[in-house]
Amino acid sequence: MHIDVFTLFPEMFDGPLHASILARAQEAGLLRVALHNIRDWAEGRHKVTDEPPYGGGGGMVMKVEPIVRAVEGVLGADVGRVPVILLTPQGRVFNQRIAYEFAAHDRLALICGRYEGVDERVRALVVTDEISIGDYVLTGGELPAMVLIDAVARLIPGALGARWAPEDDSHASGLLEGPHYTRPPEFRGLAVPEVLLSGDHARVARWRREQAIRRTFARRPDLLEAADLTDAERAFVAQLRAEAAQQGQ
Repeated sequence: MHIDVFTLFPEMFDGPLHASILARAQEAGLLRVALHNIRDWAEGRHKVTDEPPYGGGGGMVMKVEPIVRAVEGVLGADVGRVPVILLTPQGRVFNQRIAYEFAAHDRLALICGRYEGVDERVRALVVTDEISIGDYVLTGGELPAMVLIDAVARLIPGALGARWAPEDDSHASGLLEGPHYTRPPEFRGLAVPEVLLSGDHARVARWRREQAIRRTFARRPDLLEAADLTDAERAFVAQLRAEAAQQGQ
């Protein structure tokens, strides 16, 4: 996968792109991230990339010309074929389903907004999608872009050591992951559940699924409405609701 990032602060990506999974995916040739400084496409001696908004108001707005020139110059013939994603608090909220959607593409382009936002004509001319990572405001789109890159890159076949790991993650199955344990088998009076030491893989799988449902019910019950559950699992959820009602929760 190739990801083009358009930003005023390419240096912000140095740490995340050169460590852990992202570094290994790039070394293996599975991922390529190209950073493009929008200022390189600005005109004039001072390379101005922002201006006060027409009509007044606080803050500055990123200019249309440098962004559009950058995107068209880098994508070339791929303009219109490659998803161009604007990172903005006005976008659809990012989730695992969208991560899988983006991972299906060979190439993505990310535009990192700044200040009060971008000139609306950027949306009209080059943007094909808008993404937010939550209902809060950051100083720019660089951190959201890093989140998106990380979430999508780990879905590339071969990017993770265990090929089944992405499917077992929280949200990938529509549920939160249940608890995990490793050595030692007991610490400060807290023991690893016996089932995990049993060697019975079918029993372990059932326990993990049940724990995932329990944890999702306790922490994100809204996810259960859309989760792919069997009839027996839905009966289990009904039982959890009845127990919660009895406890006055």
